[in-house]
Amino acid sequence: RRNCRGNPNCLVGIGEHVWLGEIDENSFHNIDDPNCERRKKNAFVGLTNLGATCYVNTFLQMWFLNLELRQALYLCPSTCGDSIPKDTDYEPQTICEHLQYLFALLQNSKRRYIDPSGFVKALGLDTGQQQDAQEFSKLFMSLLEDTLSKQKNPDVRNIVQKQFCGEYAYVTVCNQCGRESKLVSKFYELELNIQGHKQLTDCITEFLKEEKLEGDNRYFCETCQSKQNATRKIRLLSLPCTLNLQLMRFVFDRQTGHKKKLNTYIGFSELLDMEPFMEQKNGVYVYELSAVLIHRGVSAYSGHYIAHVKDPQTGEWYKFNDEDIEKMEGKKLQLGIEEDLAEPSKSQTRKPKCGKGTHCSRNAYMLVYRLQAREKSLTVEVPAFLQELVERDNCKFEEWCNEMAEMRKQSVARGKIKHEEVKELYQRLPAEAGSPYDFISLEWLQKWLDESTPPKPIDNTACLCSHGKLHPDKISLMKRISEYVADFFYRRYGGGPRLNVKALCKDCVVERCRILRLKNQLNEDYKTVTNLLKMTVKGNDGFWVGKASLRSWRQLALEQLNEQDEDAEHSNGKMNGNVQNKDESNEEKREEEEELNFNEDIVCPHGDLCISENERRVVSKEAWEKLKQYFPKAPEFPNNKECCSQCKILEREGEENEALHKMMASEQKTSLQNLFHDKCRPCLGSWPQETDELYIVSQFFVEEWRKFVRRPTRCSPVSSIANSVLLCPHGGLMFTFASMTKEDSKHIALIWPNEWERIQKLFVVDHVIKITRTQVAGADPESAHYASEPQLCPECREGLLCQQQRDLREYTQATIYIHKVVDNKKVMKDAAPELNVSSSEAEEEREENKPEGEQDPDFNQANGGTKRQKLSHQSYITYQKQGIRRSTRHRKVRGEKALLVSANQTLKELKIQIMHAFSVAPFDQNLSLDGKILSDDTATLGSLGVIPESVILLKADEPIADYAAMDDVMQVCMPEEGFKGTGLLGH
Repeated sequence: RRNCRGNPNCLVGIGEHVWLGEIDENSFHNIDDPNCERRKKNAFVGLTNLGATCYVNTFLQMWFLNLELRQALYLCPSTCGDSIPKDTDYEPQTICEHLQYLFALLQNSKRRYIDPSGFVKALGLDTGQQQDAQEFSKLFMSLLEDTLSKQKNPDVRNIVQKQFCGEYAYVTVCNQCGRESKLVSKFYELELNIQGHKQLTDCITEFLKEEKLEGDNRYFCETCQSKQNATRKIRLLSLPCTLNLQLMRFVFDRQTGHKKKLNTYIGFSELLDMEPFMEQKNGVYVYELSAVLIHRGVSAYSGHYIAHVKDPQTGEWYKFNDEDIEKMEGKKLQLGIEEDLAEPSKSQTRKPKCGKGTHCSRNAYMLVYRLQAREKSLTVEVPAFLQELVERDNCKFEEWCNEMAEMRKQSVARGKIKHEEVKELYQRLPAEAGSPYDFISLEWLQKWLDESTPPKPIDNTACLCSHGKLHPDKISLMKRISEYVADFFYRRYGGGPRLNVKALCKDCVVERCRILRLKNQLNEDYKTVTNLLKMTVKGNDGFWVGKASLRSWRQLALEQLNEQDEDAEHSNGKMNGNVQNKDESNEEKREEEEELNFNEDIVCPHGDLCISENERRVVSKEAWEKLKQYFPKAPEFPNNKECCSQCKILEREGEENEALHKMMASEQKTSLQNLFHDKCRPCLGSWPQETDELYIVSQFFVEEWRKFVRRPTRCSPVSSIANSVLLCPHGGLMFTFASMTKEDSKHIALIWPNEWERIQKLFVVDHVIKITRTQVAGADPESAHYASEPQLCPECREGLLCQQQRDLREYTQATIYIHKVVDNKKVMKDAAPELNVSSSEAEEEREENKPEGEQDPDFNQANGGTKRQKLSHQSYITYQKQGIRRSTRHRKVRGEKALLVSANQTLKELKIQIMHAFSVAPFDQNLSLDGKILSDDTATLGSLGVIPESVILLKADEPIADYAAMDDVMQVCMPEEGFKGTGLLGH
């Protein structure tokens, strides 16, 4: 039953069962019978689902079976004329041409199903995403009507209005004077609310029900010239031949911000009398059911669409499910199976009982009724130029069928030859006792017996040892077969090298035995060495051995013993037919070289004994001799051996350098104590009266210097001040006096004159930057003039600002904050900004409301950042109060959430993010930034001035209860989850 993989003589279960006995011809190929793709007699043609286009297929089949629409489309003249050259493929140019060609194929094609990709592509539909089926129907009918309106033939031009267009009127009646105001409107389908209803007639009644206009909603009557109580309702004036009833199963769920499907049952009859609902009762308004469009699934964004459509010529019902079309039995509509498949839960309402001629469904989203006709059904013929195109396609299909049939025939012929070959050779495959034999790879034998892949030349290189013979470890991957069959295989398929009885490698077996003996001896020696290490070594008879080497010496010895076998495997370079990558093998060699050998862990970089005695210990002479048997090349250090003299010198120099660094740090800290502790710092915003000049260094220098002073033994000393980072290439200052008091203050550190004298003695300064104040004696201090040396470089400053602004407008994946405003009281309580307060002012307000000493979490922390520095020094308060360095990190407050955005995304996309974060629908969102209302949904965030760390205020409107209005808005606000037919929308 199964193969014994470790036994080279076992030839059972390697794939031979497929070939033994009689075999059906169909097993020699995997090519389906092309006749299965042929259209059956009196059957309809299906449509290929291109990924998520089942909703398009259902409408196409329904429109195809509207004979009046099909005939009108056939009458449309083609832009290519009545004949297309035979050597060119037909490419429809308009939507009408696409549709009429598709209908011609559906009518007379020999294929079981056809590909509608040309039609779908022309509409610009996304084949990978399911769209809103009801929205697609509306948009396509509008597009078709607009296209046909340019036709001269009235039967073609007016077909959409004649078949699908009706009229109703919005009628408002004044309760005071009885005046009627009527607004007539066309419709192509009636959108019926199904919530709270069980029957279709109830939905129609609600659609036409009277609405009272009272209170604030009163109606302004032209006759009364004042607002009056009134009633408003819809009156049906005329109905089309084909009445489309849209059941509003997909509604907007305010809690989730998404559409949801209503899985409630709605009952409907096969005959619908619309006379009770009409304003004029003198016509014939009896309709019969002609199509039911079904959505299988519980979600509004996924599922599968199918259509039940009645053939107008025979009266028989068909279920159209993409490529598959099923005829219903007994000319009856059957929806039961579809309802069972879409069962969302066990708690779902049971299906109500339906009487004769009635049906009920919880998945039907569109019902199509046709006016009951007394005359005989229409017969539609395909025009000659379209029939010629269909016949061309049928010829291509016949050619494909013949080609597939020939391929099947050839596969069967090859299979029969292989069948006879296997049956003969498998019987002679085992090697008889005492007869010559060969070893063949089991993998190759399985491929030879595999009908799906032709065998490649025999490759035995993966099983060779370093001597070019059969590796002992690879015997389990080989099978021993007779020399007769081996001769046939090599003659028929080629390859090699051949592995016969002489290929068994005695050298490998002898080496394996030697390694096994050494491994057994290793265990005994390990116990001996372990006991010897417990003995105390006296005098100078011992040897230094690394502690790490001692811990792993047995493992290292084992690796050395296995090294030869591993080298043999690597030297072949092949395992199971995969050639080892050269880069991988080189990398492995480098890793092996980097690994330390035994006792090399106590060798210093100069090749001598390391100075650290914690990493080594003394072992006895007997123990060392045992270890030397396994590691003859290990470095040897008697215990009277002196440590490396160079390492001793370096160690002394390191200790001296550490002492020197400590002394330097102590001296610099004493000289610049206030700079180190960030105390008594001058401030440009509040210039100190005791001096007229201040010096500037980069904040980066101060931070690096503080690191060194805190940890002189770990950090490198700072020897110079590089002020060039604050200057432009021309040597001018990059910051204005005003910017250094605000946003650029984080880049600079201010230095007192007396500190500057000490700094010049302690550090090498590349550029001196100084700010000087000049003022007239007795004049107002605010009239003072401030000058910098070197002076500001205006051109470079302007370039810097432009670059900063560009960076703010071209960000990706930056954080902004959305603050939800409930009411003004809540805003003031939370210290959050109001609609007319800028985000920067709000940030300052939040900063100043914090307790003293917590205003800046990035303020200097003493003792390695473990304890916050106390702010009690009076002079610090004097100079630092107005110029405190603030953290640039935004602090979130209650009612605020962070979102990741990019500068090129639109405001509409941001609103959708906000909807998911706050559960506020896009149409309920009022957004503002720095007092400016954000209203243009198509504008990008960069163009609206939204920069990283911005705080956008969100004020939510009160919810509205009109679900239909919400649904319409969601179609606009959420195109990625609605209809994306750019070709349709472009008309």
